[in-house]
Amino acid sequence: MRSILVITILSYFFVADEAKIFSKCELARKLKSMGMDGFHGYSLANWVCMAEYESNFNTQAFNGRNSNGSSDYGVFQLNSKWWCKSNSHSSANACNIMCSKFLDDNIDDDIACAKRVVKDPNGMSAWVAWVKHCKGKDLSKYLASCNL
Repeated sequence: MRSILVITILSYFFVADEAKIFSKCELARKLKSMGMDGFHGYSLANWVCMAEYESNFNTQAFNGRNSNGSSDYGVFQLNSKWWCKSNSHSSANACNIMCSKFLDDNIDDDIACAKRVVKDPNGMSAWVAWVKHCKGKDLSKYLASCNL
């Protein structure tokens, strides 16, 4: 029983160590370094705005309550029905990756998948939070304090 408790505690620290919550400017710098500024016609501010409203910049954000039974994963809330494979739901898996990979602090694969998402005809409209909070808004001052 004691060993189970130790394993549980160690597992908690391992998971906690993998989670990262970016600051707005930290995420902007990362996205810029990965070629997201202007990618498919969307400014860096659009990407950061979307991530803020989708996950509050949390790499471990998870939403398992979609009406179609799918779930959303990671900083960009990538959906299991279309973009990644989960063990609990069938998927198109267009990004060819396990959804769980979007829950660690390495967002390179999240970014690669977001680039794939935005290439579809819906573009950034694939993200409801972007449509509701960012699309058509003046985001010119959104990253002004970041000194990019």
